[in-house]
Amino acid sequence: MKPDPVDHAVETLCKKGCQALWADIDLMEQGRILPELQALDAQQRKRVLGEIKSIMAIYKNSCSLDQ
Repeated sequence: MKPDPVDHAVETLCKKGCQALWADIDLMEQGRILPELQALDAQQRKRVLGEIKSIMAIYKNSCSLDQ
C-alpha cells in the first residue's frame, strides 16, 4: 500500500526539529511552498499545515522561535 503523502510530509518536516518547524509554519502561513511540499497539491499542503500546527500546539510553551 502506498504511504499517505500528507503523513510522509508531516513526518519529514517534524524531523527538522522544533524551532525549524515553527519557522516552516510561519513560511507556510505566508503562502510559501516548502521544498518538502512541492509534490503536494494545495489541499494536501493545507492538511500538512493543520496537522503540524496541531502537533506544535503541544510544544507552544516549551519550544518557541525565541529559544
